[in-house]
Amino acid sequence: MRVRPADPASDAAACAGVYAPYVRDSVISFEAEPPDEVEMRQRMETVSARYPWLVAEVDGRVVGYAYASQHRDRAAYRWAVDVAVYLEAGHHGQGIGGALYEALFQALSRQGLRMACAGITLPNPASVALHRKLGFEIVGVYRQIGWKFDRWHDVAWYQRRLGAPDDDPPSEPGPPRS
Repeated sequence: MRVRPADPASDAAACAGVYAPYVRDSVISFEAEPPDEVEMRQRMETVSARYPWLVAEVDGRVVGYAYASQHRDRAAYRWAVDVAVYLEAGHHGQGIGGALYEALFQALSRQGLRMACAGITLPNPASVALHRKLGFEIVGVYRQIGWKFDRWHDVAWYQRRLGAPDDDPPSEPGPPRS
């Protein structure tokens, strides 16, 4: 397994393929329609201008990805990011999600970012276990926040510190670095 920075031009179709079942067949994503290759490429380009987007390859084929995005648009939140990881069916429980996340956290730390946040639609014991294993702590639950498949769903919010705690004024987060 190899983790590397994504190339929107060559990885968008694979990432769209990994993500589509989460949209079509589950409440893990609250999107209604899966993005196609063109939309996924645009998303990847937009995100990659500011944050890392990583892919995992097995035998030269993309089987998962992880990325960070802006947590909120207020200035005080600029050291926090939302993170997500998605794996192709059949590749869960093999350490790929953890490897993607660890590489993502290292890249985010090098940028000067300080807090990773993750929203998990409940129930999702596998995702909760992965996030807890990687040091995330639950900070709250939005009750009945998302409507999909004819019912309301809760979303648990988790956070993980990206660097050592300190109270010093932070430097401005930088652009993605390899």
